[in-house]
Amino acid sequence: MLTKSNNRMPRMIARAITACVVAVLVLTSAIAMFGKDKKPKPAVDDGDGTKVAYKNILEGLDLSKFVWPNPPAITRIRYVTFWSGEKLEVKPQQQKKSTWMERVSGVAVGSATSEPKPRWQLIVPNGIAVDSKSKVYVADSKVRAIFVVDVENGKYEMIKNGTDARFQWPTGLVIDDSDRLFAADSGMHKVVVFGPDHKMEGVITKPLVAPAGLAIDNENRFLYVADPELDQVLVFDADPPYKLLRALGTSGQGHKLTEPGQFSKPIGVAVDKDGNLYVTDTWNNRVEIFDADGNFIRTWGKAGDGVGFFARPKGISLDSDGHVWVADGMQSRVQVFTPEGKLLIWMGGDGLLPGMFRALENVYIDKDNRVFTTEQYPGRMQVFRYKTDAEARKEKEVRDAELKQKAEQRAVANKATNQTPSDSPK
Repeated sequence: MLTKSNNRMPRMIARAITACVVAVLVLTSAIAMFGKDKKPKPAVDDGDGTKVAYKNILEGLDLSKFVWPNPPAITRIRYVTFWSGEKLEVKPQQQKKSTWMERVSGVAVGSATSEPKPRWQLIVPNGIAVDSKSKVYVADSKVRAIFVVDVENGKYEMIKNGTDARFQWPTGLVIDDSDRLFAADSGMHKVVVFGPDHKMEGVITKPLVAPAGLAIDNENRFLYVADPELDQVLVFDADPPYKLLRALGTSGQGHKLTEPGQFSKPIGVAVDKDGNLYVTDTWNNRVEIFDADGNFIRTWGKAGDGVGFFARPKGISLDSDGHVWVADGMQSRVQVFTPEGKLLIWMGGDGLLPGMFRALENVYIDKDNRVFTTEQYPGRMQVFRYKTDAEARKEKEVRDAELKQKAEQRAVANKATNQTPSDSPK
C-alpha cells in the first residue's frame, strides 16, 4: 500500500502542475485577444432577457480583418460598422426622507418623480431604405417607429408612432427617386406614403392584408407590395391616387401553391435596372423573376440547410452589378447569386461577430455599394462595403502587374548570379 501510494503521489502533483499551466496559458491568450489593460464589462441586456455582449467583443477585434472571401483572394465584402440605437438609461433616484405631508398622502419614500429617458434602441428591425442624402431608414416593428440614421456619425431622428403617423407593425420600406418614403404596416393592413419632409401624403389600403416587402420601379412608376397573407405581389401606380394595376400570384389557396409563377408567403421584392422583379417566395424556398409587364421569367432555389440552398429566404436586394443578395432567416446567412441563380459568395452563420446573424430579417444595397442587414437578436443593423466587379478587376490588374515586375526582377537577379565570368587574356 505504501509503495503504491508513493507512486501515485508524483503523478497527482504532475497533473496539478499541468492544470495550472493550462489555466495560465488560457488566461494569457484571453488577455492577448481582448487587451491586457481592459477589464471585462458586464453583458448588456437587450430588454428581452437576451444578454448582448457584442459591443464588448468588438472592442478587442481588428475589424479590418472581417472580409469575404478570405485573403489572399480579392476582397469583395468588407465589414464597416453596426448601429443599434440608444439603450434605455435609468438614473438611480436619490433616497430622501418623506415629509409628514407625503406620509399622509400616501407617497412612498424614494418613489420616482419623473419617467426614465425613453428607450429608442432597435428591437425588431426589419425594412431598410436609403434616401438621396445617404440617410438610412430602418423600420422597427416592435418600437413601432422608423429610424432615420446617419451611419457616419451615429446620429438619428425618428418618424414616431402617435406623433408623425400611426404604426402597429411596420415592416417594409422603399424610397423613390424624389425621396418619397413608402412604409408597409402589416398590423394596420396599409402602406403609408411620406414626403421628403416626413409628413404623411397618402395611404394605400385595399386590398392589402399584411403588406411586407416593398420595391419601386422608378422608370415605370410601379410600386410592388409583397403580401404573404394573400400569397400575392400587388402592383400599384407609384403616384397618386396609387391605383392597383395588377396582382401576381393567386390568393385564397392556403399557401399551398408551388407552381412557377405562384407564391406561398412571398416576403421580399426587388427591381433590377431592366425593370425585372425579383421575389423571395419564402415558404417555397426559392426566388422568382418577372418582367415589368408581370410575365413570369424563371425561378431558382431549393430547400436545404447548406450553402446555396434556402430555409425561409426573406429580404432581397440587387447590387450595381446585377447580383442578387438574399437574406435567409433560418440559416442566418446572406448569399449572393447571379440573376440565373448561380451562387457567387456568402457570409453568415449564427452568432454575434461581424458578418454573423441571429434572426436575420433583411438585406439592402444602396447606390454607394453599402450593404445593410437587419436582425432581431440582438436588434442591430450591420453595415458592409461591397467591392464592385470593376473595382475587383482593377485590383487584380494591379496585383498581376506587381507579380510580373517581381518575376522580371528575379529573372534579372538569377541571370546575374548564374553568368560565368569571361576568360582572362593570356
